[in-house]
Amino acid sequence: MAIGDRIKRIRNFRGLTQKQFGMLIGFDEKTADIRVAQYESGTRTPKEDLLQKMAEALDVNYRSLYEPTLYAAEDIMYTLFELDEHYTTAVHDIPDEEYPEKSHKAVQFKSNLLDDFLSEWQQRKKDLADGIISKAEYTEWKLNWPDTADDCGKHKPLKAWKEE
Repeated sequence: MAIGDRIKRIRNFRGLTQKQFGMLIGFDEKTADIRVAQYESGTRTPKEDLLQKMAEALDVNYRSLYEPTLYAAEDIMYTLFELDEHYTTAVHDIPDEEYPEKSHKAVQFKSNLLDDFLSEWQQRKKDLADGIISKAEYTEWKLNWPDTADDCGKHKPLKAWKEE
């Protein structure tokens, strides 16, 4: 979700108008709503210091507004929180195959389409682990997905990715 969409969703959740919010973060009363509208529509992107002010005014963690990198655990959590806004989700304990006394967390999305996409990814990972496809083929499949998708072999993909 884009920064502007996040700002708008949280501002609405807090019950603030664009003008009220704009004034809270220091904009002049005459232009406050216009400036906020520009950020929410994506016409303008707030710089980091303004994003910090916005987070403070909305009483949220800065990470709930900015674009995550997906390389930090905290960013992954905020991405999952965003997905939770759009899908019915559940978190489950899954036993560790190697160490049965341990468990890991798994996120479930109740979405048939997402299940289909994840099933194919699961198959590609299995094929890689079993030596059926190479690391290069697996990477090619990911880099060109969804054109490489074949619904687990049920149809021909739009883009070939397996070496012949």
